[in-house]
Amino acid sequence: MNLLFQGANNLSTILDNLNRASSNIYTIQTLIQGGYNDRFSESRVYDSLRYMTTVVPDVYQVYLYENKNRKATLVTLNTPSRNHDIEVYPTTETNEQLLPTHLSHTYGLTSLTTNNYTARHVFTLQKEIQKIPSTEVIGHLAIDVDIKAITNIVHNLYDSGEEKFYIIDHNNRLIYSDDAEQYEKPFSANWYDEGVLANDQLQHFFESENSLFVYQKIKNNLTDWTLVKEIPIAYLTKETKKAAAINIMLLMISLIIIVIATVIISIRITMPVRQLSRYMSLIQTGQLDVAIPSARHQDEISNIINRFREMMKTINNLVLREYKLELSSKNNQLKAMQAQINPHFLNNTLQIIGTLALEQNNVRIYKLLSSLAKMMQYSMHNNNKVVKLSDELDHVKAYIELQKERYENQFSVQYKIEESLLALPVPKLILQPIVENYFKHGFERNKDHQQLIIEAYGQANMIYIVVSNNGLPIAADQLHELNQKLEHTATHSINHIDHDSNDDTTHPSIGLSNVLTRLKLFYDNKATLEISNNADYISVMITFPAHVTLEREEN
Repeated sequence: MNLLFQGANNLSTILDNLNRASSNIYTIQTLIQGGYNDRFSESRVYDSLRYMTTVVPDVYQVYLYENKNRKATLVTLNTPSRNHDIEVYPTTETNEQLLPTHLSHTYGLTSLTTNNYTARHVFTLQKEIQKIPSTEVIGHLAIDVDIKAITNIVHNLYDSGEEKFYIIDHNNRLIYSDDAEQYEKPFSANWYDEGVLANDQLQHFFESENSLFVYQKIKNNLTDWTLVKEIPIAYLTKETKKAAAINIMLLMISLIIIVIATVIISIRITMPVRQLSRYMSLIQTGQLDVAIPSARHQDEISNIINRFREMMKTINNLVLREYKLELSSKNNQLKAMQAQINPHFLNNTLQIIGTLALEQNNVRIYKLLSSLAKMMQYSMHNNNKVVKLSDELDHVKAYIELQKERYENQFSVQYKIEESLLALPVPKLILQPIVENYFKHGFERNKDHQQLIIEAYGQANMIYIVVSNNGLPIAADQLHELNQKLEHTATHSINHIDHDSNDDTTHPSIGLSNVLTRLKLFYDNKATLEISNNADYISVMITFPAHVTLEREEN
């Protein structure tokens, strides 16, 4: 009943808005009274009629008849049509303000044909336009409202699949019904005559014909409508029958659950013990990687299984880590050996050539040979996997000295190193590949005043080493793809080490991916290597913890 009351209020609001909108016709009373036919007058009339269509969104068309010049105007979907020298449409001359739902028509306008006009079910508000303050009739107004205006409200008031809903006016004519074929026909039903018409109450309910009927009346100066909701008794009791069936089903399910629970509890006591014994037997045979699922229950046996699982996981991680580090070390040693051709012989030869250069007073050649010899000497000490940061910087400086000669001093180098970090132990050969990458991909041969900056500083228990240059930029999308590929390659190298893999041939050990892989191994996967564009500079930043010891690699 509350729902119907709210629906009646919403319908009353629509009718009130429609009635107020119709009053807007008096803003053009002078034009109607004068019977003007100029374009300005017709535009004013159209604007007034179009305004009425905006107050209620579902207004389909507005009809205006002007007595003075016998002109009819019909605005359908904001499109005006006019006929001159015709009679007023008959239905508009009645005193009835609200006409029941019917199929819309063209009000006798011959300019509209069936090809460009679509009939809809509408209800109509019609008024005589009087010459204020007298009662002389100077025109007629009719506003057709699409039945959707009522449908949008009514569909929230009942279940269309199970219930029925009616809106009936005081002349027993349908304003709304589920069956559109009943429109424009007199409404007749015994329950309506006996339960609604025979009762003067505005809101009430009653039972008839195996259904419950609830009604709400709308009475005002404009209309006298009755909202009726028909609810079958079987639909009302359907939930009760369903509840009874559910209760019986729940009882059966409860009995089944009790039986199953009894069996499960008896099995649960012995199953975990047998399962734990089976895991121990497999591990005893050497299968350390046996999958032990986490126990979901919280009891003593489950706690033992979880502790045993965590213990095996820790043991496997330690074994796998040591295996990866050892294998990575062996691979690096093998690649270094493959890259060397009698390194001691070459080193001695370089010293001999350097001595001859000094004898010929060619100091520049001697310095270049000394730089090359330093690089070879640094690389030949393969057993030293961890070096001081100062040694790594000396190696990079020797490499840069050779590049200065190659590129005829087209670039300058700046070193911004915190002195407290010079004795910091770092993995060997982590800077030279980054600097080499700049000369391979970022250096511009025809550009002077290029800069290469190497920084090292500590902050918040982290060490940052940044190599920056103002060489060729990297597009944003390529930079993002490069960082993702670099991280993926390093992670893949750590997680998928295979003795039979041929990746060494396609991914050289000296490169950014190799640097990141070794950093992650050395620093328990806590190191990062990122490439970024900062203003006019391209930077490669290495980040790793400041308090991680690397004694394992030295041993």
